[in-house]
Amino acid sequence: MKKHLILIVLLFPIFNFSQPNTEVFLFDLNHENGSFQLTNFKNISNNEGYDNQPSFLDNNTLLFAGTRNGQTDIVRYDILKNEKKWICDTEGSEYSPLKTPNQDAVSAIRLEKDGTQVLRKYNLLNGASDILVDDIVIGYHVWFNEDILASAVLEEDYLSLYITNLSEQKNYKHQSRIGRSLHNIPNTNLVSYISKAKDSIWEIKSIDPTTGETKLIVETLPNSEDMCWTPGGIILMASDSDLYYFNSNNHKDWVKIMSLKDYGINNITRMTVSLDGNKLALVGEILNN
Repeated sequence: MKKHLILIVLLFPIFNFSQPNTEVFLFDLNHENGSFQLTNFKNISNNEGYDNQPSFLDNNTLLFAGTRNGQTDIVRYDILKNEKKWICDTEGSEYSPLKTPNQDAVSAIRLEKDGTQVLRKYNLLNGASDILVDDIVIGYHVWFNEDILASAVLEEDYLSLYITNLSEQKNYKHQSRIGRSLHNIPNTNLVSYISKAKDSIWEIKSIDPTTGETKLIVETLPNSEDMCWTPGGIILMASDSDLYYFNSNNHKDWVKIMSLKDYGINNITRMTVSLDGNKLALVGEILNN
C-alpha cells in the first residue's frame, strides 16, 4: 500500500523535513560500583546535516543514517579503523538501520522520492534490497526475533505500536500514541516502548510480542522519549545535555550520571549501547558558543 509524501508530512515530520543538524557521538562506557564513566569522546559522523539513529552491528561496528548529497543513506562505521562506508546507493533515502537477526543484512526505512515509505532489507555484501513490510507505514522498528518485529507506525497525527509476524504476513495493533524508542529488554522475552497514552505523563512499558501483555516499568524523564538498555538491564535516558540512568532493582527514580555540556553536546536524543556494554553511541546537537 503506497503512502504519499503529502500524507507523511501531515502525519509526522520524522524524516527529511526540517531536520536538525545532528551528529552521532561515540564514547567508551564503563559501569562499575554503581557509577558510570564516559571516556574517549569522538564525533564519528562529523558531517553537515542530519546524522542520526545509531545501532550496533557488532561490538566494533556502528550503523547510522547519514546525510550525503542531499539525502540520507546508511553509514557503516568501523570503530577500530575509524572508517566510514556507505552500505547502499539508492535514489531514495534510508533511515533507522538495524541488524537483521541471523542474516548478513540490515533492515531500514526507505523513503522514496514519490513519498512511498516501506521497510526494506539490505544485503551487507552487495547492497541489494527486498521489501519486508509495505502495508503499514513504519517509522521505527526493532527485531524481536527473525520472524517478529515491533514497530512505531504512522497513523493520523500519532505513532501506534504494532507487532508484525513476517512468517504469517500479519500486523497486530496494540496501542495508539507511543514514542519512537523501541528496544529489546536484555535477558527477557520482552520489548520496551514509550507510552504517550497519558498527555502529561509518559511511561516506559514492556510488551510480550507473543502474548501482547504489557506492564509499566517507570515514568520517563519529563518530555523525554529516547532511551536505551545496557546489557545488565539498566535504562539510560537523557534530558537536554544531561544523562540519567534507572535501575529497577535499586532505584525508584532516575539518577543523574553527568552533563555532556563539557563535550559541547546538547539536545541528546537517540542512544544505544554495544552488546558487550563497553560503547555508548548517542545523537545530539553541537552547542553554540
